Amino acid sequence: MTAQPFDRAWHDSLYGPAGFYRRASPAQHFRTSVHASPLMAKALARLARGCGLRRVLDIGSGRGELLPALADVDPDLELVGVEVVPRPADLPTSARWVLSPGGGALPPLDAANALVVAHEWLDNVPCPVLEVDALGALRVVEVSPQGQQCLAGAPTAAELDWVARWWPVEGAVEGTRVEVGLPRDLAWARLVRAAGGGVLLAVDYSHNASTRPAGGTLMGYRAGRPVPPIPDGSCDITAHVALDAVAAATSGLVTASVLTTQRAALRALGVDARSPSHDLATRDPVAYLAALARAGEGAELLAPGGLGGFGWLLQSRGPVLPLGLDILPPHSSG
Repeated sequence: MTAQPFDRAWHDSLYGPAGFYRRASPAQHFRTSVHASPLMAKALARLARGCGLRRVLDIGSGRGELLPALADVDPDLELVGVEVVPRPADLPTSARWVLSPGGGALPPLDAANALVVAHEWLDNVPCPVLEVDALGALRVVEVSPQGQQCLAGAPTAAELDWVARWWPVEGAVEGTRVEVGLPRDLAWARLVRAAGGGVLLAVDYSHNASTRPAGGTLMGYRAGRPVPPIPDGSCDITAHVALDAVAAATSGLVTASVLTTQRAALRALGVDARSPSHDLATRDPVAYLAALARAGEGAELLAPGGLGGFGWLLQSRGPVLPLGLDILPPHSSG
């Protein structure tokens, strides 16, 4: 097979008939905040209830790991998972499961009046990859099934418009790369339109206008290790998300929008990493060990250079955001 634009090869590699997400359990290949601690589920349940919502939709559910954690925290929540694979066998019987085509496309969803969580979903929505050539022009990056990359034709007008607004490259040196976030913006806008009366949360690797990486962020992951992004279905392929562009794509649809870090948001939702007092160890050793474990889990979720540095985009289509989340500073380090 000849080379094709990277976004097409990327889509087929992840979501085609033999795609990575149809065959592999994501938890075997990378660790997310959902896998790290039940404290994430507790924070999300608190967010849903604080917004007056009793339903949670998990977009890009993997193998449904978040749903039983939410059921343990709040058994009265209505839970829905959305993913490209059939329903996992170990989900709570009350949870619904909706098959998705993947790649940013959505099945028919009843997302109204719900907390809609897209945890590391947008970074797996394939997007065009462009590169500055020797003459200073942007060209489309193509890739073969074996991973060899080359420069091809010119981007579309819509892609160039997105670049001019969100990732300008005037004067950039040869080899500078851009990952055009337009498909992510459109996917998020579709989700927001489906969630009238609800609150939507995107959690992802991200950058903003002041931190765009000149070399791009395209990467593969296999068995917990970074690998070249070869689109043969053997690895996850991901690129960080321009969450500022995603937020702007729905500016006329939402009543509130907060773009911050996971560290700042989770601290506002009650997650902390404080160690328990030593006197508790004397009074109740079992409780002390449990509190120490929670502190360790909290530290991992809040670490500024790790999971705590993830971007959080929180948008409402009606409900008032609780617990001071509405006043968090943009991209706060917490």
